[in-house]
Amino acid sequence: MHLSNMSAVVTGGASGLGLACARQLAQRGVHVVIADLNQQRGAAAVAEIGSQACYVQADVCDPAQMARVFDAAQALGVLRALVHCAGVGGAVRLVEKDGQPGSLEKFESVVRINLVGTFNTLRLAAARMANNEVIDGERGACVLTASVAAFDGQIGQIPYAAAKAGIVGMTLVAARDLASKFIRVCTIAPGLFDTPLLARLPDNIKASLAASVPHPARLGHPDEFALTALHILENPMLNGETIRLDGAIRMAPR
Repeated sequence: MHLSNMSAVVTGGASGLGLACARQLAQRGVHVVIADLNQQRGAAAVAEIGSQACYVQADVCDPAQMARVFDAAQALGVLRALVHCAGVGGAVRLVEKDGQPGSLEKFESVVRINLVGTFNTLRLAAARMANNEVIDGERGACVLTASVAAFDGQIGQIPYAAAKAGIVGMTLVAARDLASKFIRVCTIAPGLFDTPLLARLPDNIKASLAASVPHPARLGHPDEFALTALHILENPMLNGETIRLDGAIRMAPR
């Protein structure tokens, strides 16, 4: 896919991995719609990127709100790309320290935002892309975000790992489903990246996490995630694949 004369939607695009993707897409001349719940960060992202970007506040689980996101993208150009980065963390133990069962409500919330939100966003994007003209054998491409927790979930990560494993499981099926529509689907499973989520940790903890990565022994840069996302969009043979982007790390149990 040639990243020109088109629009793209980036969910979670107001910070971290999503912002890096939005920035690089805009630098290629793509009109980018940033979908994010955080209005302050969304406005700041648009101010940084400039006229190639706009912001729409949206919950990825809400069909009507996400429809407005895709309407905005189609008003800017033909929607041919989705980079879905929106998601949340959340810890739940099966048996908590006080002996009580882990929170079903928190489990459901994390799974809903990460997994149901991915399905909702993907189905709405695909329905729009399916009406596009076929160019170079494609109508569009979608990049989803999982995590190495899908494979190496740590103690306390049950809801997050379950949701991200669901995205990995969704990827090949979605790619097969949308093949007849000439739409590709791939997923990136990042390891430890320098995002706002990790920024809240003390420096010594971040340094310890960075040292646990075999090579390069550091946290990943959001721009490296964006490079991978854009390569997926541009490479027509990448389809139905989950790519670990993790410096060869394999997470310990805790």
